[in-house]
Amino acid sequence: MSTIRTSAASANLGATLRPAREDDLAAIERLLTASDLPLAGVAEILPAVVVAESDGAVVGMAGLEVRGDSALLRSVAVTPEWRSRGLGRALVTRVIADAEARGIRALYLLTTTAEHYFPSFGFRKITRDEAPDAIRTTVEFQEACPASATAMCCVLGLR
Repeated sequence: MSTIRTSAASANLGATLRPAREDDLAAIERLLTASDLPLAGVAEILPAVVVAESDGAVVGMAGLEVRGDSALLRSVAVTPEWRSRGLGRALVTRVIADAEARGIRALYLLTTTAEHYFPSFGFRKITRDEAPDAIRTTVEFQEACPASATAMCCVLGLR
């Protein structure tokens, strides 16, 4: 993952984007619970999670579950008071850049609420069967997200 701590965009937002640390896990889990997002597997992907921090508090997060040359974009969450400020966009942009730096060729996601948000990042709707086996066998695909969730894919380098 990129070790860039801040960017002009995050400085303008009033929050700092940084890699998650082990001591962020409880705050991340609270944010996911408050956002009705799954907790399963989040501790395992912590090294690939980016958090947004303001005044010492985690106010947003996004993570990657890397599987070979593909990854699952999971758990993009922002606290209610930080929504509509561009923080979610900054987090997703950062995680996509991190994925590209890791040599990830395609990102996948499941969403029940944001299928109209992600096309602006290059994601398109797909069927679950179009995702590679490595992605379809993640906990999120198998158990954590309902069958009604929309599957999406972004081929990196073509955005």
